[in-house]
Amino acid sequence: MSGHSKWATTKHQKGAKDAARAKVFAKLIRQIEVAAREGGSDMTANASLRTMYTKARDSSVPIDTIERAIKRGSGELEGVRYESISYEGYAPDGVAVIVECLSDNRNRTGAEIRNLFAKNGGAMAEPGSVSWQFERKGVISVPGSVDEDTLTAVVVEAGAEDLKLEGDSWQVTTAPADLARVRSALEEAGIEVLGAELAMVSTTTVPVEDEEEAKRVLRFMDLLEDLDDVQAVWSNFDIPENILELAAEG
Repeated sequence: MSGHSKWATTKHQKGAKDAARAKVFAKLIRQIEVAAREGGSDMTANASLRTMYTKARDSSVPIDTIERAIKRGSGELEGVRYESISYEGYAPDGVAVIVECLSDNRNRTGAEIRNLFAKNGGAMAEPGSVSWQFERKGVISVPGSVDEDTLTAVVVEAGAEDLKLEGDSWQVTTAPADLARVRSALEEAGIEVLGAELAMVSTTTVPVEDEEEAKRVLRFMDLLEDLDDVQAVWSNFDIPENILELAAEG
């Protein structure tokens, strides 16, 4: 699992402040609109919309808010048209970064991303120069208290690719198309799902073991995520659990 996914999980488990929660809601709503626009409003036929709907409900986004977003995306209600844009680069200490955005103004978003990289010790890169180090996967989080043999039997039968214990939670990895099926199998087996998403999982990692270097990298990731147009940040850092915990508390 990518280092940034572990960082996001750690922060989530520590609890989000109201302001951060509102920002998460806004990002999810935008993603739902785009999924509905690109694949239609029928969730049975639109896997991307189904995934985003479930993710939004996991984050407690109200159903009526989700439904309005779907209607805006499908054209039933008037709304802003967003464009998907990805940027690649390196954070401090040579950590690879992919930034996924949804924007109604490509020039504004590009300028914000470039400015943030330049001011915080990062470096932008050409398309493809970083993304080859990542693979798109489905990632499902399950409480670490779940029995390994029971969990393994369920996810293997459902078609999962991998299962690992990351901190206090199990991380189940699937092919993108199998995410919904594996999640459904877990829920039908009575196993709690802490979260499920399509993620860019790194195939190689960059160890960051110095505490000050780790804080610098994590601060950079958080600054990226705070930008309104940024929907997801993926990275390949590998930071020890104790430093992630300290950073989340700070």
